[in-house]
Amino acid sequence: MSADAAADDYDVVILGGGSGGYACALRSAQLGLRVALVEKGKLGGTCLHVGCIPTKALLHAGEVADMARDGAHFGVHATLESIDMAGVNAYKDSVVSRAHKGLQGLVKAAKIDYVEGSGVLDGPRTVVVGDRRLTGTNVVLATGSYAKSLPGLEIGGRIMTSEQALTLDFVPGRVVVLGGGVIGCEFASVFRSFGSEVTIVEALPRLVAAEDEAISKQLERAFRKRKIVFKTGARFAGATQADDVVTVTLESGESLEADLLLVAVGRGPVTDGLGYEAAGVRLDRGFVPTDERLRTNVEGVYAVGDIVPGLQLAHRGFAQGIFVAEEIAGLSPTVIDETGIPRVTYCDPEVASVGLTEAQAREKHGDIETYEYNLGGNGKSQILATQGFVKLVRRTDGPVVGVHMIGARMGEQIGEAQLIVGWEAHPEDVAGLVHAHPTQNEALGEAHLALAGKPLHAHA
Repeated sequence: MSADAAADDYDVVILGGGSGGYACALRSAQLGLRVALVEKGKLGGTCLHVGCIPTKALLHAGEVADMARDGAHFGVHATLESIDMAGVNAYKDSVVSRAHKGLQGLVKAAKIDYVEGSGVLDGPRTVVVGDRRLTGTNVVLATGSYAKSLPGLEIGGRIMTSEQALTLDFVPGRVVVLGGGVIGCEFASVFRSFGSEVTIVEALPRLVAAEDEAISKQLERAFRKRKIVFKTGARFAGATQADDVVTVTLESGESLEADLLLVAVGRGPVTDGLGYEAAGVRLDRGFVPTDERLRTNVEGVYAVGDIVPGLQLAHRGFAQGIFVAEEIAGLSPTVIDETGIPRVTYCDPEVASVGLTEAQAREKHGDIETYEYNLGGNGKSQILATQGFVKLVRRTDGPVVGVHMIGARMGEQIGEAQLIVGWEAHPEDVAGLVHAHPTQNEALGEAHLALAGKPLHAHA
């Protein structure tokens, strides 16, 4: 074996440098393993470059616009002259760039062999990148996801996914958003804050249909107040472009005209043409099924992130990447409980949840109790002029199994909610904790006080 060939032998070869891949690489290196990390695009993947980070930067710019527009409500008289998309994009790109440079520095400092280029699995233990063959005792598949479209709906021109929408250089007057899930609601919120007329088309009976039904109803009320139009139970039939107009037709026969059609119908796994099946890795509708320890059906081959069936969330991939690194290093880490992974939709108002919805809890446990604490009883929420609630779901006389929250900035409260569900706390346990005043965090405390039979700012 040549010296060059020997140099391309690793303990771990990771295909994909997104949240799952880079977390796995950094933890593996920390544990003393020799690591190669292969990425065809930019280190950080979808989340950093065309997902979580840039989207949330746009949402924050939208929040600033709303504050300027609504300043008189707080006695601050300001006028909103315009949305300068060049300036918005420069701000967004600077946030991404700083995070990208920091991540590059971490990978370099960890002495990870970072390989730029398209990698393909060639047998279960080898990844080919250009003229290099990287052989690993273990291989981790972390190739992420792509923005899906619908059959017959071609992306291009004024029909775009979230990826193209992140680089818009103008504010469209009218936008149709196809899909009322997380991505659709976030972009609808951004466009409305920037001044667009927005219509969401969703085939399911409610917005954010994966959330608790009470959350969906409250979000729909809030969106109506913001004059975001939504059509639920509405099935898409087709779309055509002519000049500067997109015409969207629904199966009901209704047609909608817009300057832009944003397609937000979910994300599909990036596994096609990467040699997975030829190497013996089993696929299911493009996804890579694993056991609870994230092992594929091929020994020594693991999968993490969006290609693994389940929640497509950056923090899930990140946690899975760390888990696999520790598994490979022989640390026998605790299995990740999928129901304990927090979920946040960063529209205005924010939706944050962890654990089981009321319907899921009834199905699983039968006898349950629920409680909704209205943010009208929370001082900080009143200062912020937001409406919403904290909903708790518990097994009767047992632990809290679900926390569901909606209101401005409620995503910031999901940390404690995750601990409550993850550690199977009873309402009485949380009621004994002191929550700082005035914070929105108090709403969590008061909700548990009420469910423990000690309501103060609420009716039992």
